Amino acid sequence: MDSREIINAYATSISEYVLIASFFYIICYKIFSYALKASKIQKKDLNSGDIRREITNSLLSTFVMSLIIVTVITTDLVKYTQWYTDINEHSLWWIPAVFIMGLIIHDTYFYWLHRLLHIKSIFKYAHLTHHKSTNPTPYASYSFHFLEAIGEALIVPIIIVLLPFHPISLFLFLVSSLLINAYGHLGYEIAPRWFRGSFLFTILTTSTYHNLHHSKFKGNYGLYFRFWDKMLGTESANYENVYDEIQNRRFPS
Repeated sequence: MDSREIINAYATSISEYVLIASFFYIICYKIFSYALKASKIQKKDLNSGDIRREITNSLLSTFVMSLIIVTVITTDLVKYTQWYTDINEHSLWWIPAVFIMGLIIHDTYFYWLHRLLHIKSIFKYAHLTHHKSTNPTPYASYSFHFLEAIGEALIVPIIIVLLPFHPISLFLFLVSSLLINAYGHLGYEIAPRWFRGSFLFTILTTSTYHNLHHSKFKGNYGLYFRFWDKMLGTESANYENVYDEIQNRRFPS
């Protein structure tokens, strides 16, 4: 394994994290903070120390995750996967198809990993670091203990073992995951007005959904979808009421 590959992967991951988290932060917390006042989920003031901790933890977690991914795809381990670099090896339609399937697999993996991390004997060692952000910002997206960072990163080896993945598909998967993660930790509800009345609301999580998890420390374990929480009774009972309260503030009749 070439150290330059690790450095390049880490630099790319850091760039993606900083650009995406900072974009959301600057838009919501700086430029449009007054206009989005009604969209703020929690009314607590931000703590600059929390933001510094979130960024520091995320930089360390990003290194751990990059190291795992690069190790799998640049060493002999890759022969146990379905990783391919020749774009003509599969239909071009396969690139977006496996990206979508990867998100579905990831949501299932994340739900059960998240439930595991909330077992009391594990929580204080591996997940408390993330939950120190009770009023999270987008910078909390990767704010993990190194043990949790390892668990989070293992989704990549899993999906490239299960599905033929091209670098483009993996890029789409990682960037989309980070975007949704940043939205989940945004601290503001920015979903459009029509979203509440659509079937998508019954399927997809929102910033409010994950923010409740951070403020209550339980429930709403899903990442992208509400399926597992609904099926297993772990969805916060007051989620829709809280969402509607914010909706009414944002869009008064």
